[in-house]
Amino acid sequence: MLQSKLFSKTLRQAPKDEVSRNAVLLTRAGFIDKVMAGVYTYLPLGLKVLNKIKEIIRAEMNSLGAQEILMPALTPKENWEQTGRWNEIDVLFKLEGAGGKEYALGSTHEEIITPLVKKFASSHKDLPVYVYQIQDKYRNEPRAKSGLLRGREFSMKDLYSFHKDEADLEDYYDRVKKAYLNIFKKCGLRAEVVEASGGVFSKFSHEFQVVTPYGEDNVVLCGSCDFAQNTEICQLKTGEACPKCSGQLKLEKAIEVGNIFKLKTKFSEAFDYKFTDEHGRLQPVLMGCYGIGPSRVMGAAVEVHNDDKGIIWPAAISPFQAHLLVLDDKQTKSAAELYRQLTAAGFDVLMDDRAESAGVKLNDADLLGVSLQLVLGGKTKTGEIEYKFRDGSSRGVIKLKKVSRLFE
Repeated sequence: MLQSKLFSKTLRQAPKDEVSRNAVLLTRAGFIDKVMAGVYTYLPLGLKVLNKIKEIIRAEMNSLGAQEILMPALTPKENWEQTGRWNEIDVLFKLEGAGGKEYALGSTHEEIITPLVKKFASSHKDLPVYVYQIQDKYRNEPRAKSGLLRGREFSMKDLYSFHKDEADLEDYYDRVKKAYLNIFKKCGLRAEVVEASGGVFSKFSHEFQVVTPYGEDNVVLCGSCDFAQNTEICQLKTGEACPKCSGQLKLEKAIEVGNIFKLKTKFSEAFDYKFTDEHGRLQPVLMGCYGIGPSRVMGAAVEVHNDDKGIIWPAAISPFQAHLLVLDDKQTKSAAELYRQLTAAGFDVLMDDRAESAGVKLNDADLLGVSLQLVLGGKTKTGEIEYKFRDGSSRGVIKLKKVSRLFE
């Protein structure tokens, strides 16, 4: 991609109506554009990042044996009434269609997935079943002010599993937990598995929280073991002894990027979903639900990985593999040839070919945060190029013919 042809442009000043770090940087760098509170357009750069996160998630879901489907966002009132949640969920967007028929925009999809799977899996031979989707969700949030971290329209991956017994549900639940940690690690995030209230489903559910001073949640963590709880269920405080290992507890701010629940029979009972066991008897189907917000992951990555110059994208979700900057007009021909060679080799490169000063190009490069910067001009000699990894891990000068090594 030639930067002169890029649809979006960078902004020198922070948008006045944004307060969160992720919204400010993503808007300034031209990744998103605010339509209204909690609703954003993903511009070409932003969509590239979002899609990379989704593909990381897809790979892990597929490795769990899950099959991808796509359910409608527009859902009938009757399904929500059957589970008793039409008036329970206070953030549900409700609307009236032709003939006075009422609908809801999906804030979650248990009401759709349960009767769907019931149509196809009725015997013990059909179970377990694992299906997932990646789709936009809609929630009438009263305070949508945290950029991509709390939206009224946002991207969500929801996986649902259906089992014939507790042991099978427990086993799959643990497998998903490990897959989630893999996802966040690949996205450059260290997530803590935090116990949270399981509500009517079970004693505990589990949240995946990324510790950062800019987080909205409060979690209690042990410095010596893996004990971690959300403060909404935890009565322990900073400095107290860990109930698991007697280590010292600490209170941290964090961003929730995923959660998993053992739904058990709540929704299968609501839709009278049973399966026939090996003896011909009807048994209740057990369910699990597992959510990750790709857009929240994107926002969290920016909240964690940034400096006073801009975004620092982890390599796996960087919009491009490299940002090629031409600072000297005499190097234009060499830059064009290098760009041709790299793209021909399958590398995804953004080349700044704009008629701008070196200072503007360097500042914009740091703001955009592509994980690897390649600079032609300035102090480099003929046949050489300067490289810099945006996270500061390495920089130096390399021969042009050896540049591809930096992508390994």
